[in-house]
Amino acid sequence: MDFLPVARQVIEDEGRAVLALNSNLDEKFNQLCQRIFTGQGRVVFIGMGKSYIVGEKAAASLASLGTPSLAVHAADAVHGDMGMITKEDIAIFISHSGESQEIVYLLPYIRKIGAYCVALVGNPNSTLAKHCNMFLDSGVRQEAGPIKYAPSASTLVTQALCDGLAMALAVARGFSAEDFHQFHPGGHIGVTLSAQKNK
Repeated sequence: MDFLPVARQVIEDEGRAVLALNSNLDEKFNQLCQRIFTGQGRVVFIGMGKSYIVGEKAAASLASLGTPSLAVHAADAVHGDMGMITKEDIAIFISHSGESQEIVYLLPYIRKIGAYCVALVGNPNSTLAKHCNMFLDSGVRQEAGPIKYAPSASTLVTQALCDGLAMALAVARGFSAEDFHQFHPGGHIGVTLSAQKNK
């Protein structure tokens, strides 16, 4: 069997989806960045399944670039981890459908805490989009490859959006290589930054 055609289809579908995000971003992205930039709280990513994994990576990227952030699993949140979230925080709910049962159930409790709620969704008419303070539409209406159910294009585009968020905020803060080294002294990156610092 030749596996290459399927892999190429997935890569091409995902590539188109990521590039389409560029034109899909609007002023709401600026508004979210400004709210995070001037806020006193943290960015809290909330998701289920693959969306939670994307949230973990997004939280790690924001934190390493100077924006305090964490990820909370929606299922754990209803069993006590909601205590990690404060009224100063910005809660970003990741759900491609915008209808993930566990997240929709959680939303009114987070709103009651007083956190500003943002939905990252692929359906602007979804429950999350309608009931959060703000939503960003990934623009992804169909997953990549011949099997249209497995999260692929949606997770990749959401990750790209979160990477853009992390980098935009870092630039706004004047975040430098020295600042990054403070948060990332280990590994190859740490070694490289140490060498540059000691030149």
